[in-house]
Amino acid sequence: MAVYDLEEQEQISELKAWWTQYGNLVTTLATIAALAAVGWQGWQWYQNRNAAEASAMYFAVEQAVERQDAQRARDAAGQLIDKQGGTTYAQLGALLAAGLQFDKGELDNARLQLEWAADKGKDPALRDLARLRLAAVLLQKGELDGALAKLEPAPVAAYKARFADLRGDVLAAQGKPAEARAAYQAAIDALSAGDGQGTTLREVVRLKLESLEG
Repeated sequence: MAVYDLEEQEQISELKAWWTQYGNLVTTLATIAALAAVGWQGWQWYQNRNAAEASAMYFAVEQAVERQDAQRARDAAGQLIDKQGGTTYAQLGALLAAGLQFDKGELDNARLQLEWAADKGKDPALRDLARLRLAAVLLQKGELDGALAKLEPAPVAAYKARFADLRGDVLAAQGKPAEARAAYQAAIDALSAGDGQGTTLREVVRLKLESLEG
């Protein structure tokens, strides 16, 4: 029994010596780990709260668009951008509201929301969609050079054909039929490589191309 007592005393002495050397470090690491866990939980709560708030605000934009209330849609989208500009909902809200502004002939209002979505939006694909629609607004306003500038950076693959098609429209409006034909052909080529999708658009672009060739 005395042997075991001696061994226990030696182990306790070794433990005390180890704790004297490393105890502060262990306590610090444990504190950091605890704070990190609390911080992560707080961040998750903050993210979830923001997502719920952004979703509710986007729903307000949807309702205004369904009612064809352009002013309310614009105001709701503006609030969404101001309060939740870092979310995808803000981009979607800007795009949705801008579509209604465009349909109502309020091109300047549509332009403002599309410029934000194209320049400040979080999602790259939605930024490209905003650029495409912004170029369409500029074409409608007669700002042809500005429209081409918006179409210049290469978009994600999903929008390649639509960018080329709109580029053809702008070039045709500028009186550049040869360049417009090249753009329309690029759109057809992109659609043909898309596994049979975009049949309607391909037919529309083909008719544009034929009209220039005639």
